[in-house]
Amino acid sequence: MKNNFLILILFSVFVSNAQTADEKQLKNIYNASLVKGQGYDWLNYLSNQIGGRLSGSIQAQKAVEYTKKELDSLGLDRVWLQSVMVPKWVRGTPEFAYFETSPGETTNVPICALGGSVATAQKGVKANIIEVKGIEDLKALGKENIEGKIVFYNRPMEPTLISTFHSYSGCVDQRYSGAEEAGKYGAVGVIVRSVNLRLDDFPHTGSMSYGDTPVTNRVPAAAISTNGAELLSTTLKLNPDIKFYFKQNCKQYKDVESFNVIGEIKGTTYPNEIMIVGGHLDSWDLGDGSHDDGAGVVQSMEVLRLLKETGYKPKRTIRVVLFMNEENGLRGGNKYAEVAKSKKENHVFALESDAGGFTPRGFSFDCSDANFKQVESWKKLFEPYLIHMFVRGGSGADVGPLKNENIVLAGLRPDSQRYFDHHHAENDTFEHVNKRELQLGAATMASLVYLFDTYGVKMLPKIKG
Repeated sequence: MKNNFLILILFSVFVSNAQTADEKQLKNIYNASLVKGQGYDWLNYLSNQIGGRLSGSIQAQKAVEYTKKELDSLGLDRVWLQSVMVPKWVRGTPEFAYFETSPGETTNVPICALGGSVATAQKGVKANIIEVKGIEDLKALGKENIEGKIVFYNRPMEPTLISTFHSYSGCVDQRYSGAEEAGKYGAVGVIVRSVNLRLDDFPHTGSMSYGDTPVTNRVPAAAISTNGAELLSTTLKLNPDIKFYFKQNCKQYKDVESFNVIGEIKGTTYPNEIMIVGGHLDSWDLGDGSHDDGAGVVQSMEVLRLLKETGYKPKRTIRVVLFMNEENGLRGGNKYAEVAKSKKENHVFALESDAGGFTPRGFSFDCSDANFKQVESWKKLFEPYLIHMFVRGGSGADVGPLKNENIVLAGLRPDSQRYFDHHHAENDTFEHVNKRELQLGAATMASLVYLFDTYGVKMLPKIKG
């Protein structure tokens, strides 16, 4: 009995000392980020000196060169570029649209081409317009009511959902597949309500797909601002015979070479166990991509810098991966996973930041029960920093291709209420990112990386066969 009591005391002392060490390291990380953070300056350069970084653009290449140079300056063990072929879509001159209530009576509305859309004819497209709430309405209307018209998708984001990402997922299908489906019924064009909870005059672009539709049968597609959508819908109710006109001259070119940017600190004890943090280097072209995903890029770079700044020497190899082409192809994420598999690299953990640079709230995890239980045991370490949300769910698009039964996939989850005000729009710009919120996010990511590196990933037992 006495021996058991002594063992219990020794174990309690061990746990207390370990927790004290963890508390100290997290405090060091947060202090270093808030006092000596570098991410905001990196983001300033990416946003204001380079700008929007659409895959295949000169700006995307400049971002590759800049971030590689900055990673080189951190004294990492290795920094390199990973070649990947990416699509090159160019918007061209600004789009123009109006609706006509009677001959000569027109009202201009803000639109932007969806990423990957074909151009209109040189003189534009002008036709009657039919409003629907979603793709499912097309079948009920039939070809006789759609052919020769412009389809106007006007399903808004659901305002009652507190998770704005759930609201987003509930209506983004009309943006992604709306043109493909409307074209099957003979539509001559598609206008989609911007995926945005706020009423404003900023049209929001985003990726779309024509599926297997032959190029000659593809119809042009554009997003309309939420204010524009409200006005158009109201006018249609008063006058169903109005005509809509829009013009855009975007173009798809052949794929071009680009790069993922990668840097690593070699592990001291388990160098063959790889942990990664990352965000996507590309952005849409309307703003400068500060929230989506310049914030995630610089936060991921900061993770490695903060570990070095605090004198921490990781047991496992830790990489930062700045993925190219998340927005319109996911080529960078797929390429990284493909190379990792071909080299038989053992990735045990991957964390992505791609939800904006707002105040961090916690993480979502795609992992085993044992690993999630371990994460929950760390909650008290995060509570002083107001990080309280640890949930099962998705991680991130770029780290998703690494998924296997043992890896822990995670996504940083900031407060999302303002994210879709800026998502894929002209107002996704540097002045809308708060320096302190950005720094808190970087420290939160670095803290999770530290804990997984310290305690490891719980592997599933191998089945004897």
